[in-house]
Amino acid sequence: MVVTVTVIELAEADWRDRERQHAQRIDAATAAHRHRQARAAKHPVEDFLFTYYSYRPAQLRLWHPGVGVRLAGGVQRSQWKHYRVESGSAFVDVGDFLLHRGKTLNFVEELLRATSQRPAQYGCFGLHEWAMVYRLGTDQVRHPTWPLRLGTSGTDAVVRSNQLKCSHVDAYRFFTDPARELNQLNPQRETQTIMEQPGCLHANMDLYKWAHKLAPAVGSDLIADCFDLAREIRVLDMRASPYDFQELGLPPIPIETSVGKSEYARAQQAFTGRAQTLRDELTAVCDRIRKMATP
Repeated sequence: MVVTVTVIELAEADWRDRERQHAQRIDAATAAHRHRQARAAKHPVEDFLFTYYSYRPAQLRLWHPGVGVRLAGGVQRSQWKHYRVESGSAFVDVGDFLLHRGKTLNFVEELLRATSQRPAQYGCFGLHEWAMVYRLGTDQVRHPTWPLRLGTSGTDAVVRSNQLKCSHVDAYRFFTDPARELNQLNPQRETQTIMEQPGCLHANMDLYKWAHKLAPAVGSDLIADCFDLAREIRVLDMRASPYDFQELGLPPIPIETSVGKSEYARAQQAFTGRAQTLRDELTAVCDRIRKMATP
């Protein structure tokens, strides 16, 4: 059976304008980070977006149309990774992309589909951040210059008095050894596709990772949307953490209380809906790549 995929061609003036608008969007989103970077200043919340995730502001700023779009007059992109130029138009070379990124595509697509099919769970209350400092001294925690709201003993008491239910391998791997023993689950890399669930903040932040790992086949507008979501989720994550970040304008969500738990769960549910929309879009791009590769 012949699979037909519609390919569109953008006039140079059109895509140059989109490229310019994207650069302006990213410049605004990363301005504070780039300013701090120039002064070698740290930010315990936002730095995560550029250290844990390996995509740099300059990479995020590049505009890619995604698969199935030809850029008239884009001959300079012949030197860009995974691009090809024919008859004066540049486009993502799906064959070359799959040759070098096929395994990544396979994993990401499987993970996205599996996560979408699983029911969302909202009972973790952000305790992963508390488990990362459980029974550590104040000089051993990840952000030692920022105080723990409840002190070390109070923080440890919250961990012991709640059930740890973390299902995300890349959160769980940062648990302290004593906290790892308290977790009800044992997420591992090899079980990620059968454990990840759509209510998890880290799974939803990671949509940004999966989107940029599939660039340039994934368009930059979708990557930027995933970045914006990850940034907002990171703020919730830190507000619910044991640290006191009020000086950064981040009032705490006291998940050690019933009121705080309810506030966290409501925000978590709202992010789940937004993340699922982006997860569906990413899955659709994966499907489009497959169809374009079909002879």
